Amino acid sequence: MLFSEEWLRHYINPALSSDELCETLTMGGLEVEGAEPIAPAFTGVIVAQVLTCDQHPNADKLHVCTVDIGKGEPVQIVCGAPNVKAGVKVPCATIGAVLPGDFKIKKAKLRGVESNGMLCSSRELGISEDHSGLWILPEDAPVGEDIRVYERLDDKKIEVKATPNRGDALSVIGVGRDLRALTGAELSLPDFSPVPATCDRVHEVRNEAPDLCGRFAGRVVCGVNAKAPTPQWMKDRLERSGQRSISALVDISNYVMLELGRPTHIFDLDKLDGPLTVRWGKEGEKGELLNGQTVDIDPYFGVISDNNGIEAIAGIMGGDHAAVSLETKNVFIEAAFWWPKAIQGRCRKLNFSTDAAYRFERGVDFQSNVDHMEYITRLILEICGTSETKVGPVVDEIEELPVREPVRMRADRCRKVIGADISDDKMAECFTRLGFSFKKEGDTFVVDAPSYRFDIEIEEDLIEEVARLYGYQNLTEIPPLARVAMLERSEAKLDRHELRKKMAGLGFQELINYSFISEDAEADFAEVKDPIKVLNPIASQMAVMRTQLISGLVDRLKYNLNRKADRAALFELGRIFRRDPSVKGSDSAVEGVYQPLHLAALVYGFARPAQWGEKARNFDFFDLKGAVEMLLPGRNLRFEKSNHPALHPGRAATAYLDGEEIGFIGELHPELAHKYELPHSPIVFELKEEALLDIGVPVNRSLSKFQPMSRDIAVFIDDAVPVQKLMDAVRKAAKKDPRLLSLSSFKLFDLYKPQDGANVGKKSLAFNMLLQRPDAQLSEEEADEAVAAVVEALAKEGAVLRD
Repeated sequence: MLFSEEWLRHYINPALSSDELCETLTMGGLEVEGAEPIAPAFTGVIVAQVLTCDQHPNADKLHVCTVDIGKGEPVQIVCGAPNVKAGVKVPCATIGAVLPGDFKIKKAKLRGVESNGMLCSSRELGISEDHSGLWILPEDAPVGEDIRVYERLDDKKIEVKATPNRGDALSVIGVGRDLRALTGAELSLPDFSPVPATCDRVHEVRNEAPDLCGRFAGRVVCGVNAKAPTPQWMKDRLERSGQRSISALVDISNYVMLELGRPTHIFDLDKLDGPLTVRWGKEGEKGELLNGQTVDIDPYFGVISDNNGIEAIAGIMGGDHAAVSLETKNVFIEAAFWWPKAIQGRCRKLNFSTDAAYRFERGVDFQSNVDHMEYITRLILEICGTSETKVGPVVDEIEELPVREPVRMRADRCRKVIGADISDDKMAECFTRLGFSFKKEGDTFVVDAPSYRFDIEIEEDLIEEVARLYGYQNLTEIPPLARVAMLERSEAKLDRHELRKKMAGLGFQELINYSFISEDAEADFAEVKDPIKVLNPIASQMAVMRTQLISGLVDRLKYNLNRKADRAALFELGRIFRRDPSVKGSDSAVEGVYQPLHLAALVYGFARPAQWGEKARNFDFFDLKGAVEMLLPGRNLRFEKSNHPALHPGRAATAYLDGEEIGFIGELHPELAHKYELPHSPIVFELKEEALLDIGVPVNRSLSKFQPMSRDIAVFIDDAVPVQKLMDAVRKAAKKDPRLLSLSSFKLFDLYKPQDGANVGKKSLAFNMLLQRPDAQLSEEEADEAVAAVVEALAKEGAVLRD
């Protein structure tokens, strides 16, 4: 909320300096983000009048002017502005003046003609960017008066950052109410006395959507002069509040919104056809708006329509068809109460915001419609009124208004929460200064908040009001007291920070991506094809909730490759979101949405940074598979070939831990690598976080003091048979066959695929067996029996012992 200090002090003028005023507002809960002077520092600039204006004898674009500066004899000034002429009043920097940028004015000669000062534009004084010509002042400007005094340039623009619950503070009067409560200064209000009707003309309004519009006030004013100039005082206040002056009628509407917090709309009555209907939009409708856009309308939006179609989007912006212009003669003024929930979120869908919607979605006073209608009528009569102007009666249609229940506040509870010994009388004084009506029931205040305070709903809201009026700066600093107990940590589980440290120790860098992604990315990378859509996405690339993490890693990889990176090892630990009707809603869960944590990683490019001692090679599947095994050392981890829509067929596997699926690993599908403009496919994995944190308790096992025995076995088997199948067969046999009690390890150490001969289509696998007994030295016979048992187990799977 931006406004000028002079405007605020017109209604309430506490005995505070500008700095003290800003500090008071900030400590009262309305944070002042900035307070800047209207004009930068300069001196020696006064109001002057050009008496004569002649062509410069030696320059086509210069004029020699005689200027009255109100100090005796006129002075001669050379000026190059295109709009300089005799009779105009303009700012004049006299000899010795210092302009913004420490520019000092001295006597000078321009093309041989003496100049004793400088006629100024508003840009040269640092007031605006307008440099089209001199700043032309009103005809009644007193010659010789300091321009800073005449134009009130020592005024300040104050910007207040109101919290989302304080819609009442989005106006000059709203800020004034808070300032009255904080300082006790008297607040004067605009004149809301009724403007008597001088004709009986009304325009019919039909409210077909009480859940959209609870109250609709309207009034006809005929015979206005839309070409009337906006008063300078109103222009100044609007411009110093960040609003551009457009025309008198539009400026009046904007002025009332900034001053009272009441967005209104003025229709050109002669352009309306039939009654105005307040309703919800329909599929396929379109609205042509004041900003020049044509937008699609659906039942999500409320509208005001007539026989011509949509004349306004409710609470957001008026339509172009019935907009007022300089030719407007008759107007219809609308001051409605739109339900906040019926306005919230609509601007985001339209991809623009308006001052009106900003206020309506936070809540606008529903009791002052008629008072504000009288005020705007009075302004129109004063500025645009003529001898033929006629005013119709106010039509006030009330359908349904918010029900405001009294809010109870326990005095002892208030003292406990604030942490200060505030008396009951002081609390009562706070409510009185705020304009809240209340009664006392024992130790409890029963408070009725005004209709403009939508934020007063629960006990804590009243406690906050007491605290800010008591003064946050007056509260005693009391360190919080909490009993802290060291919780036992399970030895069998990692915490998430340790998991992140493990990944960092393996050479990965962590990413944190948004949980919202585009529908295209979700469709490319996900197995689940029914993502949760975001109702009002802030951008098209944030339209759905992710069901996987790989797309975010690929997106960041592409970003880095575009900046000349040649290798990447990235990971993310984050939530995914999937539909699950079995999930019940709670404080930490959304009903029907399963939100597990997953760990995903990606490697791309050179496996090692460039060096002379090792030949360069790219990351491959086994580098990332090794990282997974490092995360789960000693666990029953296995990988089985599988298919995943985002991974290369034949180069993807499902990861299992203790027989339970925990995720997938593989090379990105070539089509996706091409689509996302990657020179070659990265290797990725995504695993369930819960499985990675459950590391189990270490089990102590004593070492045997007897020598181990090693045996190698080489077999042929069909190339299609996975090695894991043979490993599983030996592990299964070791649990049942007593001959394998001494088997301590069984590992593959060689693989060979013949290219010709009788064994084409087969592969040769060489395994190493380590045999050791804990209680005695193993004999050769026992070792041979163990080898025979393994060979038998392998043979059952189709393996043939090599010659």
